Amino acid sequence: MSRDVVVAGVGMIPFTKPGANEPYPQMAAKATRAALADAGIGFELLQQAYVGYVYGDSTAGQCALYEVGMTGIPVINVNNNCSTGSTAPFLARQAVASGVADCVLALGFEHMSPGALGSVFKDRPSPFDRFDAATLDLLGPSDVPLALRYFGGAGLAHMQQYGTSLSTFAKIRAKASRHAANNPLALFRTVVSEDDVMNAPVMWPGVMTRLMACPPTCGAAAAVICSDAFASRHGLDRRVRIKAQAMTTDGPRTFGAGDMREVVGFTMAQTAARQVYEAAGVGPDDVDVVELHDCFAHNELISYESLGLCPVGGAEKFVVDGDNTYGGKVVTNPSGGLLSKGHPLGATGLAQCTELVQQLRGTADKRQVDGARLALQHNLGLGGACVVTLYERV
Repeated sequence: MSRDVVVAGVGMIPFTKPGANEPYPQMAAKATRAALADAGIGFELLQQAYVGYVYGDSTAGQCALYEVGMTGIPVINVNNNCSTGSTAPFLARQAVASGVADCVLALGFEHMSPGALGSVFKDRPSPFDRFDAATLDLLGPSDVPLALRYFGGAGLAHMQQYGTSLSTFAKIRAKASRHAANNPLALFRTVVSEDDVMNAPVMWPGVMTRLMACPPTCGAAAAVICSDAFASRHGLDRRVRIKAQAMTTDGPRTFGAGDMREVVGFTMAQTAARQVYEAAGVGPDDVDVVELHDCFAHNELISYESLGLCPVGGAEKFVVDGDNTYGGKVVTNPSGGLLSKGHPLGATGLAQCTELVQQLRGTADKRQVDGARLALQHNLGLGGACVVTLYERV
């Protein structure tokens, strides 16, 4: 049997540039205390904790939580690349839904360094070797950093097949900035125009400017996840439930389709979304608000299609018609997304969760999506894993 699962509390800290942050134990402790305070419970009621981070030593999760409490509960450290911050609540939800635990903490944090992402362990095979080889086969050699080549290459494939304009990616970035202007926790809150994005320093001629990429970021976010019965027994907020959730990993198309969109997880995301819609008995047209993985403006555009928010090949029209923002079909990334809010890898998924819980509670202030009842979350990590979660206000 599967029990109803409630997100009873959420919390996060303002995201910052590397070097402007506190050490990770303090960041994580602040986010944890915020989530516990939002839920209205003490640390002693937690029965398990799943703690996500990418760049950190083993048992950093324990180090972070010991700042808040030392009650002897199981602490499970989680690393699933950029989807780490959704893998932790995925595991927490499973524990609660199955009856293994009644009240669990999902925590994510990241203490990042400036500059492009890179490998830490250079004396052994990289989990990206196959991704790099596929990218080289499809795009040829280049000095462009690999993360940019992955997602820029995926955007380029869309441009080549459907005639998508570079300005469409600029429109997405400008939209993100308008949303982030109303988010006090976002890293970048300055509104930029489409022209500003187009005139930013070029990272890849004809494919990407600097403003189309998310910045390295430090931060932390957390959620208290419990059974509906536990929430009722303790008088907790039961309004937001996890209606459906799915995690997928790479399949044959990732390297077999000869398409950069597949290398960055198109079918992986599409499959997870379809599983969620089927399990929930809804469709993408029923979703009111979405937080999706816009590590690059290119991936936001591609994700519109993989999540079924628009037809395959219809993403440019979706953007140009304004269907991705307030007054359109579905508000995407009201928080400002990774592009403006920032992307501290282990915290990103839980920051998305925080935004969507606030949206469904009706407490998102100037970012509020009127009448939001169903909220979709999409968090993707290359290597690879994709977590899609549907939250419902009840």
